[in-house]
Amino acid sequence: MTAGLLLDSTTNDAAESGAPRRTKVGMWKPKPCLGCRSNVVAWTKPRVDYCYQCLPGGPFPPPPCGRCGGTADTGDDYYSQGLCIRCHRAAPQHVEQCRDCLAWGVIRKYKWLCWRCHSWRARCPRGTCRFCKRPDLPLSDEQACVLCDRQHSIKPGLTLEEANAGGQQLFLANTPWLPTRLHNGVRSIERPSDPTSPTVEEPLVFVPVEPTQPTLFDTERDLAHASANGHLDPGRIADPPNEKMAAFIDAAVTDHARRHGWTASTMYRTKHSLHVLQLMQDHPGTMLLASDAIKLPSIGLTAIPVIDVATAVGIMLDDREPAIHNWVATTIADLPAGMQAEINRWFDIMLNGSDTPPRRKPREPNTIRQYLRYSMPALTRWANEGHTSLRDITPADVRAVLPATGNPRSTMGAGLRSILTLLKACKVLFLNPIARITTGRHHQNDPMPGNTEQIRHALTGPNPAGAALAALATFHGLRAGQLRNLQLTDLADGRLHLGNRTIPLAEPVRERVAAWLDHRNRRWPNTANPYVFLNHRNATRTTPIGYRWL
Repeated sequence: MTAGLLLDSTTNDAAESGAPRRTKVGMWKPKPCLGCRSNVVAWTKPRVDYCYQCLPGGPFPPPPCGRCGGTADTGDDYYSQGLCIRCHRAAPQHVEQCRDCLAWGVIRKYKWLCWRCHSWRARCPRGTCRFCKRPDLPLSDEQACVLCDRQHSIKPGLTLEEANAGGQQLFLANTPWLPTRLHNGVRSIERPSDPTSPTVEEPLVFVPVEPTQPTLFDTERDLAHASANGHLDPGRIADPPNEKMAAFIDAAVTDHARRHGWTASTMYRTKHSLHVLQLMQDHPGTMLLASDAIKLPSIGLTAIPVIDVATAVGIMLDDREPAIHNWVATTIADLPAGMQAEINRWFDIMLNGSDTPPRRKPREPNTIRQYLRYSMPALTRWANEGHTSLRDITPADVRAVLPATGNPRSTMGAGLRSILTLLKACKVLFLNPIARITTGRHHQNDPMPGNTEQIRHALTGPNPAGAALAALATFHGLRAGQLRNLQLTDLADGRLHLGNRTIPLAEPVRERVAAWLDHRNRRWPNTANPYVFLNHRNATRTTPIGYRWL
């Protein structure tokens, strides 16, 4: 009954008049049609619970859009409230072509215009294009629209008339563009030539081979033979066994050094380090091993740049054992064998996760360190009391070892709860002794006041990096992680853009940050590192500074 009344008062009137009623209501997501459940309702005010295809007595042809005047015989373009899918604010963000240049890849959020057409509409007069004859478009000084002007850029050797004589080539919106040229029938990118730059040759290609036969014994390399007094002696080493791999690696180091702003000495040491690393292979031409690369500093060579370059070009196999393994083994070395086996079971599931019940996602190594560090006082005390396994632990033992109150109780409880709960779920323990024991939460204490003399010394000290760090932390309260990950693009126009926050920098902070940036540019003028703070370790890389340096 309601749908029929609404049909008489809205749909028929709209169909007869050809100009549907438009209101500001219905700009939110309309409800789905009660009939097909795939389309949305035809109108929200006045309320209609069906689309035009499912209206009782229908289907009815949808009216033209009240904003752009578009029509659709099948009703695919009509959305709701008298608007089409292009004009309704709540319609899905379909990708369409630009209104002015017809480039594919624009959405309603940007008014169906690409970025270039947005700029042209803001600064160019409108009129009819002299070449494609399309009306009401922004035109250049030569009376050309965006599409015809881009066609002239594609063919730089021709005039506007000649470039648009045979039609226009469409393109994707908001993509970088470089002129192209034909070479042996194949279109390639034509980059602007620089007479001062050296000729760039075609990149070398190398695919590592598979080892033909595994080694019978793992022998230790005598790297001391290649060094004299702890430094590399080029006269003591032979040529690389695989010439193609050696040429590929030299070219990769040169390219990596150019892109990351390496000095000549760093590039020289990296090439010689990779030269020695190739001689350490059992099968020449196979993948390089990171476990061999970390032995190079023993003879005065470098390891980190070697791993970076070889990993970037895909010829490095990182077979190093994570440091967390050695740390856990060292930490629990004094515990009984039974406890060590149980802790190792917990550690394996925490680090690698588990696909079988109890299912668990892998945890970060720092999380594992914290939990084990919190639990070690209790585990050590139980071991000293004669317990050889965590199966012997009772709730009374847990209560006896837990501190009375405060953060020591909550942190130890968090570590023991992680270990004991997981081992109980794995059926290693018969019961969870900490299950019904409350350990409380970590107290969120107010920060203590800082030492004024130390802060003043850091702000006025001779170290520009220390002064900038102290100013950002003191005046604007930046945390350690925010300082490490601060990038150059976050500083603009005297403001710091930190996530969704925009912080106007205080004048003392601006002075110290500017002094550090000047020192940074003088010390590492060619670095490709995007982070604000650098040191001698990460200046040749694109990683943030370490926690210890900060």
